[in-house]
Amino acid sequence: MNGMALHGGVVPYGGTFLVFADYCRAAIRLSALQQQRVVYVMTHDSIGLGEDGPTHQPIEHLQSLRAMPNLLVLRPADAVETAECWALALAQESRPSLLALTRQNLPPLRHDVTENLCLKGGYRLRDAAAARKVVLVGTGSEVSLAMEIADKLEAAGHGADVISMVSTELFDEQTAAYQADILPDDALIVSIEAGTTFGWERYTGRHGLRFGIDSFGASAPIEDLFKHFGLTADAITPQILARLGA
Repeated sequence: MNGMALHGGVVPYGGTFLVFADYCRAAIRLSALQQQRVVYVMTHDSIGLGEDGPTHQPIEHLQSLRAMPNLLVLRPADAVETAECWALALAQESRPSLLALTRQNLPPLRHDVTENLCLKGGYRLRDAAAARKVVLVGTGSEVSLAMEIADKLEAAGHGADVISMVSTELFDEQTAAYQADILPDDALIVSIEAGTTFGWERYTGRHGLRFGIDSFGASAPIEDLFKHFGLTADAITPQILARLGA
């Protein structure tokens, strides 16, 4: 695909399971190094692929790809965000993009299409109803989980924003004022991603909470896996309430 991009006249794209990004890392790195508009469409992006097991379940991959200079990593939460991320990938003129997509079906979270909200990398998908005490930062399939947790926190009287962090690269490119508005210092910042928690302290701070998977996966149905690794609203909400002293 790099050769096609260098030749010009087309926008090449290709895809495989996200875990197999390791096999094409050299090509991805060259895309970034040569500032080429290449689009990598990576699917089966978490333990959500289920019974294929740990050999096919990416854990460290998202963060290792985010660490690559000049690579735009995008992890959308639903169909609308996926369309917005595709538009963003096509708009890049001097860097490749990588879309991390799920195997499992996801609920629709957005119905408005008047503005590409993914453009800023992370945006407030839901405002707290009660006084804001918590900011839940989810990516991809875990944004819907963050919405469930927000419901439980609000029911307990604790206001919770939900942030869809589609791209940390794009979010890091925003103004300091925008970043401070999305991730305010006066709230407990909680990150939720079905992958390594490594690196999320950049956004949660030392005193925030980070929920993820810091071991290899396992072979089981999707629901069993998310329960086993503690990535459910019933598992996460009590830990947030405990940190709040509630």
